[in-house]
Amino acid sequence: MIANLLITIGVIFSVAIGGILVERLYRRFARQNPQLGPFRKEGKQDCCSCTAGSGCNGDTSCSV
Repeated sequence: MIANLLITIGVIFSVAIGGILVERLYRRFARQNPQLGPFRKEGKQDCCSCTAGSGCNGDTSCSV
């Protein structure tokens, strides 16, 4: 019973740390490759995707 609890805590902790590491890698990649467009900040819902430096046109609808 206690082993299951410790395993679950370890898995949750590992997933959280993994998410942080992936975000850092993404930020570093975006900083080293500015020609690919701006870094999309988490939580910004103004547009769907700003790819290849196109920027947002202010339209809040997605054509995906």
